[in-house]
Amino acid sequence: MAGLVLVTGGTGMIGRHLVRRLREADANVRVLSRSHHKSLDGVTYAKGDLETGDGIDAAMTGVETVVHCAGSSKGDDIKAQHLVEAAVRAGVQHLVYISVVGADRIPVVSGVDRGMFSYFAAKLAGEHLIAQSGIPWTILRATQTHDLMLIVTQAMGKMPVVPLPSGFRIQPVEAAEVGDRLAELALGSPQGLVPDLAGPKVYKAKELLRGYLRASGKHRMTMPLHLPGRGARAFRAGANLNPDRAVGQRTWEEFLEERIPA
Repeated sequence: MAGLVLVTGGTGMIGRHLVRRLREADANVRVLSRSHHKSLDGVTYAKGDLETGDGIDAAMTGVETVVHCAGSSKGDDIKAQHLVEAAVRAGVQHLVYISVVGADRIPVVSGVDRGMFSYFAAKLAGEHLIAQSGIPWTILRATQTHDLMLIVTQAMGKMPVVPLPSGFRIQPVEAAEVGDRLAELALGSPQGLVPDLAGPKVYKAKELLRGYLRASGKHRMTMPLHLPGRGARAFRAGANLNPDRAVGQRTWEEFLEERIPA
């Protein structure tokens, strides 16, 4: 048993599944949040802000394991730094971090790359902070979740003509499956960098969009868009994929069937 587990991003796409799975395993769970919440179903909440560091030390009191799931489009490296510093001060025994497949293979060197792929660079910086913290650690890299791809395709579906990055492919994975794996890792011993978790199927960007449009009864024209930069080149080469680790079970089509009922 991992003792008291602190989860960041516990209400997010992956975090809510992780918290539920931890509670099913009878783990003591505390969720870090920027706002006040009442304890519910055996889960307590601690108010804190990873961006500023406010409240993080108090949230770490008595914590043995931290699972860092909080993520955003920018600033993940700063948030990870504040979290790691507080974890060191609190004597945390295990840091678990969710990263992204391709974090170490997608270069971010130009202005275009920083705009499109800064998330990958921030995740890699977070990995380095975790690994250099002096605290035993586990890092899991996963591909993009179905929930994230639904948000993206919904936004695209609002355009009369949809620009699609040429050559981009995605291997979406079910968020609940990622949450399950993180819970398993949090309840176990530190393992360092564990094998990737990727979805069961690789899709072209156009295939993902068409799947969403078909499920929602929409029709849109598409237009190929060639993105410049080394980051986009790496994406076209499949740096964000791992077909050898296609261990996820739920497909994009199955996800859409449940999320967008006919």
